[in-house]
Amino acid sequence: MTVVKLINSLFEDAVQMNASDIHIEPDEKVLRIRQRIDGNLQETLLKESGIASALVLRLKLMSELDISEKRLPQDGRFHIKVRKMNIDVRLSTLPVEHGEAVVMRLLNQSAGLLSLDQVGMPNDMLRRFRSQLHRPYGMILVTGPTGSGKTTTLYGALNELNIPDKKILTAEDPVEYRLPRVSQVQINNKVGLTFSNALRTFLRQDPDIILVGEMRDSETAEIGLRASMTGHLVLSTLHTNNAIDSALRLVDMEAPGYLVASAVKAVLAQRLVKRNCTECSEPEPVSSHHKVWLDSQYPAYSQQRFTKGKGCQTCNHTGYKGRIGVFELLEVTPELADALRANDHNTFTRLAQQQKGYRSLVDSALAMAVSGQTSLEQAISLSESAPLLDELEGNF
Repeated sequence: MTVVKLINSLFEDAVQMNASDIHIEPDEKVLRIRQRIDGNLQETLLKESGIASALVLRLKLMSELDISEKRLPQDGRFHIKVRKMNIDVRLSTLPVEHGEAVVMRLLNQSAGLLSLDQVGMPNDMLRRFRSQLHRPYGMILVTGPTGSGKTTTLYGALNELNIPDKKILTAEDPVEYRLPRVSQVQINNKVGLTFSNALRTFLRQDPDIILVGEMRDSETAEIGLRASMTGHLVLSTLHTNNAIDSALRLVDMEAPGYLVASAVKAVLAQRLVKRNCTECSEPEPVSSHHKVWLDSQYPAYSQQRFTKGKGCQTCNHTGYKGRIGVFELLEVTPELADALRANDHNTFTRLAQQQKGYRSLVDSALAMAVSGQTSLEQAISLSESAPLLDELEGNF
């Protein structure tokens, strides 16, 4: 098989299987190709290990990278058309023992943006989140790990806020979707265009709404917080486990507590869980160790019934087809703001958990499991106490 045909085949398969990433990993005797589908990697081995260097070379050329540099990692991007769909590919190379490993993240530009109504947020939470979005100023954070759908939610929010009488500026790394009427800036650290530098310049551009791709350091956080207190709506992301931790994380980043308390208006945490296959879902008996966990952590769900896909051709015998968002929304009330000003983490956490309408990620996922959208196993995987299940299982 020629290199060009192999690359075309890789992207054809990835698009057909709705893969989010392609991993190319040269080994001593084989070339390992893995695709991330619904969050899990699926592996294919090619015996033609000698084609690995030519494959990486071709991908580097497509990404306009330095083909002579094999000792250092490189990052690039390119566009490719597959089945009449425009795919944006972000590529990263890494020198490894048997050559260079490549990871490509795929973004289907033809799929278009999802609206907030399409991201899967419960109606009551969506109403509250929309109310926060239409504030004249303040900071709204969307949190979660890489690949949790934060960008999709933020673009849905921007799309809703994008009207002629609003000036919107974004600083992103990278710019994933192009939005009309929105001035989008691609961060380039090599030339000094950092998030903090871009944000400083934004304040001189008369914006109404600012999106900062990520609060990566204390300088960016403080500029963003101050901008949100001077008549701007600031949207950004953080890598934290849940909504409660996010406001505390800003304080840990050395942002003054009084500034966080005055600026942050809401925090939306989210994750993606696997969706049960609708073709093969069936009742799922609750195992003894899951029952112990439910009794101790979420007794309201201990008597509920759950379902899970048994596996069929439709879901490639995994029991799951696609993924769905799980959300947690925390609105910063005056009481919570007072706890932040006093740097009282325990009181902040207690008051947040008692807030009317607040529902943790795990609680939200369990409700989705009861409705049959996902499995109990997927819901439990969001809990910090999930690793204890292995220990519990040994007792039965």
